[in-house]
Amino acid sequence: MMRQPKGSEATLGDRLFAAFQSLLPTRALSAFMFRVAQVRSRPFKSALIRWFLHKYAVNLDEAEQPGIAGYEHFNAFFTRALKPGLRTQPAAPNLLSCPVDGAISQLGPIRQGLLVQAKGHSYSAADLLADEELAKNFYGGSFATIYLAPHDYHRVHMPCTGRLRSWAYVPGRLFSVNPSTARSVPGLFARNERMVAIFDTAFGPLALVMVGAIIVGGIETVWNGRLTPPHRRNVLPTYYQTMHTVLLQRGAELGRFHMGSTVILLAPPGALEWNRNLAPGQEVRLGQELATMLK
Repeated sequence: MMRQPKGSEATLGDRLFAAFQSLLPTRALSAFMFRVAQVRSRPFKSALIRWFLHKYAVNLDEAEQPGIAGYEHFNAFFTRALKPGLRTQPAAPNLLSCPVDGAISQLGPIRQGLLVQAKGHSYSAADLLADEELAKNFYGGSFATIYLAPHDYHRVHMPCTGRLRSWAYVPGRLFSVNPSTARSVPGLFARNERMVAIFDTAFGPLALVMVGAIIVGGIETVWNGRLTPPHRRNVLPTYYQTMHTVLLQRGAELGRFHMGSTVILLAPPGALEWNRNLAPGQEVRLGQELATMLK
């Protein structure tokens, strides 16, 4: 049974914030911020990093590079690596690990092809994956949505060993994906720009979705490099296969966000049993046990 956090209904402030975002040129704004994040001027990038550290209380002690002078620009700081060995993977091979640092937004069963976004809001797996036939693999299965706040580590890692079957870029809007917007914008994650990757694993197919958002200057994968920007509009979602085999072990980096966003995992029926201690709103860390793989 999925638990809802207190105050999970959209407030008037939530709805006004969503309406304000709909008026913004979010693609142009995000592309501009990506360029700003690449500025190498030492005084500018240092001031921007210091402001960010103060505003979001980032724990830079966890970073492989703890001093701001070592970052060539703000984007290098934002996509910083962690100290080696700081986030360990579970000892048991049949455990699905958390792919990111963040907080559980929702998790639970996929009923009638629908995923819960927030109280009163659901969206379809077919819309999220932009492929109805592919989505059928996950009907009756389960999902987890993890939100990355600005202060979080923003690299994405494999939750289990898997071989990349195919991947797609899906164009869309660039709404914020914070809890306020999730409560107030119907079908948010299926409307925003995103990257969908399908992996073959020991329990069957795993879909991992990296959802873009306002001010998210880019999405990057280890097999394709930088995917966005540009933030394209009039392109059809097409699933591609890589020219070479991409086999990633559990815990291996698979991509990163240039600014923060959301990761969604989808698994087929009978594949996973989620850790019963997990609940919406709970903070999680890379490598933390999320579920037991049943197959």
